Amino acid sequence: MNSNAVTADESGPAPGAPNRSILSVPAELADQQLITRMGIEITSWDPDRMVATMPVQGNQQPFGWLHGGANAVLAETLGSLAAGMHVAPRGAVAGLELSCTHHRPARSGVVTGICTPLHRGDQVASYEVTIRDGHGRLTCTARLTCLVSRR
Repeated sequence: MNSNAVTADESGPAPGAPNRSILSVPAELADQQLITRMGIEITSWDPDRMVATMPVQGNQQPFGWLHGGANAVLAETLGSLAAGMHVAPRGAVAGLELSCTHHRPARSGVVTGICTPLHRGDQVASYEVTIRDGHGRLTCTARLTCLVSRR
């Protein structure tokens, strides 16, 4: 999910559930979404903590390690969706800046990203995303800043 395209509609999410408009795409476009192609699965929805997993297999660079860009996609997906929840039920989100620090390679299995808010304002929202391998070791720390607006 690209942060530049995340919007929330008037229906709003049920408590603890994603806003349907954030993830809803026409069936014929579902397999073209980056979140689908990368195997990202959102496992926990909460305004204060969003969690997703992503397989290393299929998201590797030539040396067999998880690609740094895959970490960035996971981080931006989580942060963008969290920002979308922040401005729901009506609002828009645009990513301003993404910074990733890669601490160690993930070589196999699944990585887990945990997104927590650093600041949720009326115009800017910032999130920290930590990504850990299957052994719980920190592999990446990312920070996403989004421009947010309520309609």
